[in-house]
Amino acid sequence: MSSRFTPRRLVRWAPWLPSTLALVALVAPLMALARGGGGEHYTRPSSDNDGGGGGGLPLWLIYELFSLVFRYPKVMLPLIAIGVGVWWLYKRNLHPDATTRRALEQREADRRTQVGQRDVQGWVNALKLKDSAFELQPVLDKTRWLFLELQKAWFLRDMTPVRPFLSDATWQRFNVQLKLMDAQGVRDAITDFEVLDVQLIGLAQSHWYDSIQIRVHARMRDTDVPASFTDAQATDAARKVAPEAFTEVWTFVRKPGAQTRLGQDLFQGKCPNCGAPFAGGAANKCEYCGAVVNSGNYDWTLSEITQGVEHVRYHTTVDGLLAAREEDPALNLEILEDRASLLFWKWIDSQSRGDAKTLSKVAYPDAVQKLGSELEELRRKGRRRVFLECAVGAVDVRSLEMEPRGYDVAHVDVRWSARMGVGPVNEKPPQLPTVPQRFIFTLVRKHGAKTNTDNGMSTDRCPNCNATLTDSAATTCDFCGQQLGTGERDWVLSSALPFEAWNVEHGERHQANVLRKSVATQSERESVPSPGADVVMDVQERQRLLYMMAAIAAADGVVTSSERKLLKLCSERWGVEWDNVEMALRSGPQLFDRLVPRGSPEAELILRNIVEIAMVDGRIDRKERRMLETAAQHLGLQEKLSSMLGEL
Repeated sequence: MSSRFTPRRLVRWAPWLPSTLALVALVAPLMALARGGGGEHYTRPSSDNDGGGGGGLPLWLIYELFSLVFRYPKVMLPLIAIGVGVWWLYKRNLHPDATTRRALEQREADRRTQVGQRDVQGWVNALKLKDSAFELQPVLDKTRWLFLELQKAWFLRDMTPVRPFLSDATWQRFNVQLKLMDAQGVRDAITDFEVLDVQLIGLAQSHWYDSIQIRVHARMRDTDVPASFTDAQATDAARKVAPEAFTEVWTFVRKPGAQTRLGQDLFQGKCPNCGAPFAGGAANKCEYCGAVVNSGNYDWTLSEITQGVEHVRYHTTVDGLLAAREEDPALNLEILEDRASLLFWKWIDSQSRGDAKTLSKVAYPDAVQKLGSELEELRRKGRRRVFLECAVGAVDVRSLEMEPRGYDVAHVDVRWSARMGVGPVNEKPPQLPTVPQRFIFTLVRKHGAKTNTDNGMSTDRCPNCNATLTDSAATTCDFCGQQLGTGERDWVLSSALPFEAWNVEHGERHQANVLRKSVATQSERESVPSPGADVVMDVQERQRLLYMMAAIAAADGVVTSSERKLLKLCSERWGVEWDNVEMALRSGPQLFDRLVPRGSPEAELILRNIVEIAMVDGRIDRKERRMLETAAQHLGLQEKLSSMLGEL
């Protein structure tokens, strides 16, 4: 009997084909996901179609499939091969892998950081008006050198060699990130790093600081390895991965009037103020003239590093800034935002350690006590807060309030992201998606206190003796005994609240504008992804709202198939990757510090923002209305949805 497969035999197989293809379609994803992939630090989950969270095939289906393969190998094996091929094409075209996503991100970064040569020449001329010795090429060469030195220091897990070139907040950022990686049990292994190109792409000038944005296009081999690996082992591991190109935007600040001192700056190992040899040190002060070398008062100081894909140029209006400058003429956003960024990283570090007292020198006593109580409650339950891959997207002063008989208040909008949650003590951190977060950091300072421009961007110092602050639990300076944390002479942290909680507490009525950024000029509009309007809701906010919806939907332990479909609709229309939404569903409420109470003003604000997104094209279709009704039900606001739709 011939073993050749004929059309007649195909007729005999016809009843089996639908179920066979279905089995192939189900098994193909499992084959594709047999290895971890899709992300540098965690394995991406698969999409399942049931109403629950778990994945995998029922045992009877697996048994049936293998039975068919054993009985009819000449039919089943080609079908499986076809199914795997179809699945591969599907994933390749509709669900880009990590390499494809990085290529898309690089293209977006290129688009956001391109400027015209005429603009560059105009910025150079503006700087030359204040500093006749300024030349662009030496600045670009120094940026290239600093990039390479910073990578070496990062790889060796010791940022001390580059500390004089960094603002205090940038220094704090790198050190906290290294601590978080160490707590995770990994280190970053990099090698073959090289700078492909550096360009000036922006200049901002104020009375207190000039800020230049330098585009750094670079390439390196980068992977994570166990923290126990030696430098040689880490380098060998990095050499096994393919090199990847990326773009960053480095922001340097310098006080107007500072002059370029050829051959007499930190890059030549000299004090940028007096030209004497500078040997470094924890204080970052010249031992001859006492100048704080990373203040930005004498030379360019690196104050911020932004990924090219996140770079946005826009103008902001700060409520109360003019009135605040009448009381403190030296008050400027550059120093205040650097101080807020410093406090953010100290806030993250204290929670990661589980010790709120490390904030005692930079936070108001009530804030330290409140955070300490929260951490102690977790400790009693054998739990801890986990922050992995923490990064800051933007730090913007939102408003200033002057209180002549008490404390002045600064509200600072901090947009950040992390794989964060609550996990067991002394156990491997839970698998979590990277979730955009938005907090308002409220800083307070005694009315009448003045900005210390001598320290500039060196914002982590005692206001009395100018010594660098330590992380000890003492509420006083370890060197001069000055009482700290009270806000008598410098800004201290009073509270850090999720955006919705802060917004409700401060009674803002015009929620329609709170997530939008004003775009001042047409050239700036072109640098911001926009549906065509002058104001846009950024992708990080859409992600945050969608993850909040997923966490709320999963809070009761059951996610129905209809809820999953509606969330998937949102992910498609809002441009949020579905795999991460699924991980948010599985993680549940632990994604956020706390979920908003049902029927609360905070819940109302979230629903209003979701309605705004749905209305971005001017209408709400049937599917969007179902999505809004489900969201309103979860938030306990069914009766208010109609009025919100009517308002818009």
